[in-house]
Amino acid sequence: MAKVKTVFFCKECGYESGGYMGKCPACQEWNTFVEKKITNEKTKEVFTDRSPFNMKKAKKIEDIESISHSRVKTGYNEFDRVLGGGIVPGSLVLIAGDPGIGKSTLMLMLSGSVSKQKKVLYVSGEESESQIKMRAQRLNITGDNLFIYSETSISDVLSQIEEVNPSYVIIDSVQTLYDSEIDSVPGSVTQIREITATLMKLSKQHKITVFIVGHVTKDGGIAGPRVLEHMVDTVLYFEGERHMSFRILRCVKNRFGSTREIGVFEMRDIGLVQVENPSQAMLTGRPLDTPGTAVVCTMEGSRPMLVEIQALISNSNLTNPRRMSTGFDYNRVSLLLAVLEKRAGFKMYDADAFVNVIGGIKIYEPAADLGLAAAIISSYTNKVIPHDYIFFGEIGLTGEVRAVSGIEKRINESVRLNFKNIVVPYGNKDTVEAAFGKNSKALDGVEIIYINNIQMLSF
Repeated sequence: MAKVKTVFFCKECGYESGGYMGKCPACQEWNTFVEKKITNEKTKEVFTDRSPFNMKKAKKIEDIESISHSRVKTGYNEFDRVLGGGIVPGSLVLIAGDPGIGKSTLMLMLSGSVSKQKKVLYVSGEESESQIKMRAQRLNITGDNLFIYSETSISDVLSQIEEVNPSYVIIDSVQTLYDSEIDSVPGSVTQIREITATLMKLSKQHKITVFIVGHVTKDGGIAGPRVLEHMVDTVLYFEGERHMSFRILRCVKNRFGSTREIGVFEMRDIGLVQVENPSQAMLTGRPLDTPGTAVVCTMEGSRPMLVEIQALISNSNLTNPRRMSTGFDYNRVSLLLAVLEKRAGFKMYDADAFVNVIGGIKIYEPAADLGLAAAIISSYTNKVIPHDYIFFGEIGLTGEVRAVSGIEKRINESVRLNFKNIVVPYGNKDTVEAAFGKNSKALDGVEIIYINNIQMLSF
């Protein structure tokens, strides 16, 4: 008789434990553990013969034939940019995002575009064929090479892949699929790990590109085991505020390209629309004569992007003044407030501080420190920053403004959008003069203002 093992797993993130826990150590949620019995013999049988590479013995590196990863264009420049220039055949791509953010819409649009070149199988474990058809009609997606299949059994999915013989497979989502040979519920750590291993074997042995849609937990991490991100070739996050129109496709892992690129989309009635000029789109409707607003230039991969930051500083009657931040790291805001109080003399200890990045964009780069500091000072002093000023620089704990990378691209993007006063760190002066020269026509009418301390910040 097969030995039965009892395990407990978290319903929120799939974390498994040998005993019951009141609080999940992975997602920090309370009372989410449920009991499940697993037959060890079945599990051992399932995990046999799972290698995706048919290599019987080791080879010398000189004897291995190299493969040129020719890329396939998707028809969406923003998506191709994030992948590093296009889809690499035989790759395994994981796309994760919050519920309702537009993952299924993005994948269906991608399927419709790619199906004009190759055969695509769209597998959904969350919607029926009729529901997908309704969305496809709304998005005006048609084609004889696009196949829709609603199923949650991995064995049935593999049978359809063998029958249809597609070049691309979309799985929406991996948490809904299950393997009947594994004595565990769909979405558990064991099921997700095994399903992903099966899809990886399919991708590598048959040169089929597989896109996997994944759910996220409440803290923003991908639901399931951490090994899921290690197994795939590329990990993409589709993020943005659900009630805002802009969406960001961000790459956090890519074996075939850079991990710093982003793609910008806008959600409209007709679906997701590419934003080819995100800087101009982000600054549309910007107030020109209002204190507390500043423009920064942040680098997202190789792309400079201009973003508006707003700050509101007001007197507080509370013992502990409020600090709120949207789109900017909360700890970074607290740090900058402390630096401005200690090094520049602005009394922030009794003031509420609210920071917002317009458009639902999240800024991770410290080069936006100088622009945020300018917005805070503008709101505190009730002094308007001229509309043609732009800032970029990192602020240290002693109040120094440190040099940033990509200064030439930042300045070119700022000049292109008619900013006439560009405030940059003094440490970038040599780089700027080497790139543009002191009398360059590219900077006619544009003043570069160098500062090395926040005490020099003026506008």
